[in-house]
Amino acid sequence: MTDELPVDGEALRAQVREKYRTVAVEPDGTFHFHTGRALAARLGYDPELTAELPDSAVESFAGVGNPFSLRALEIGERVVDVGSGAGFDSVIAARRVTERGRVIGVDMTPEMLRRSRETADLLGLTNLEFRAGMAEALPVEEAWADVVIANGVINLCVDKRAAFDEIFRVLRPGGWLQFADIANGRPLPPEALADIDLWTA
Repeated sequence: MTDELPVDGEALRAQVREKYRTVAVEPDGTFHFHTGRALAARLGYDPELTAELPDSAVESFAGVGNPFSLRALEIGERVVDVGSGAGFDSVIAARRVTERGRVIGVDMTPEMLRRSRETADLLGLTNLEFRAGMAEALPVEEAWADVVIANGVINLCVDKRAAFDEIFRVLRPGGWLQFADIANGRPLPPEALADIDLWTA
């Protein structure tokens, strides 16, 4: 990727915020992607695990894969969830690492942050917190995390190099990056790269 970005970063973030604001406040709405419990089942999340979670933790879930299928989290680990949304993966992570570990979810959409914080309070997860921020500028100290997870987020970042730089900044040496995302294996024409609507399609 060159230093010149193909679309305006602020315009893309505004469009992404608006799309996921709608997912947060209208989880039963119609979207071009799947959401909720049916999606979690399709992506291979443990049905017993998701069944015990309240609707507020699951109904606005909009991931594209299951980052926990790559490796089970361990008790006591410190985890950063990049683009945590309504908190579904963060809640799962917080339960897995137990009170001996800690999870920080980072999202840039106020409505998603509100929903995720309410869920954490409802479930009494004192080892879980949510911070406002972006993937390209994570509000987490250097080398803090044992694990960084991300689910359908990096594809929405205009500056993917900056996002990965931040992920590796907050990971400790030898830490784990576990992410699920959408990728296109073929080059795109310049006019497609410059079409901001295609970035969130």
